[in-house]
Amino acid sequence: MVAISLWFTIGTLGMVVGTAMLAYGFLLVPREKRGLLAWMVGVPAIAAVAYGLMALGFGGLTTGQGTTVFLPRYVDWLLTTPIHVAIIALVVGAGRSLVARLAGLQALTIVFGFLGTLVAAPLNWLFFLLGGACFVGVVYTFYRDVEALAVERDDETEALFRKLRAFVVVLWLVYPAIWVLAPSGVGVMDGETTALVVTYIDVVAKVGFGLIGINEYVKMAAVEGETADPTAVVGDGRESVDTPATGD
Repeated sequence: MVAISLWFTIGTLGMVVGTAMLAYGFLLVPREKRGLLAWMVGVPAIAAVAYGLMALGFGGLTTGQGTTVFLPRYVDWLLTTPIHVAIIALVVGAGRSLVARLAGLQALTIVFGFLGTLVAAPLNWLFFLLGGACFVGVVYTFYRDVEALAVERDDETEALFRKLRAFVVVLWLVYPAIWVLAPSGVGVMDGETTALVVTYIDVVAKVGFGLIGINEYVKMAAVEGETADPTAVVGDGRESVDTPATGD
């Protein structure tokens, strides 16, 4: 458990640093164009709290199979992953019903995944398949309904949508693989290794998503001469020549 606490501590620091980076980028964008950016900053901030609790030893649940499930991690995912899918849809101007459908499917993905960690085989695999079906629904909606809205927007908005969608879909496919290999599935990875891998992917997913979105807004403000430093791009020291999407 010492090693697991170490990974959770590193995860906490990663989320805190990531939140600070995104908050700095948020302040570089003109107030009227910040829109969804506050949510992007909020995602790693929520995760920092969850990882901090786990690092301190709170929220560990022992299942009937003798494995440990960390409740703060799933609460984090239940809050932050629907925010991510909602942001992607809102970038292209999706309506409330479409956003609610995406967020609901993503929330069910997390709920079923959590239930699958609590029960023994074969019931755990049933919950895993239900969660997987919900995530397929999220991906399908992205590539059908949200895609139809994206192609009607300007080139910069469409490009930002595709970038965020690809980042989420590709990276999130790693999580089911971890679930299968972890003690929740076939048990190839032990709890310490699972904690290490999930922590790394979490930091990349949450901070990386925000960097992609906020960098585009910062670039836009720089091109329009509205920031204090026209070359400032969070996490990227190169001067921008692109005109990004606003998503507002």
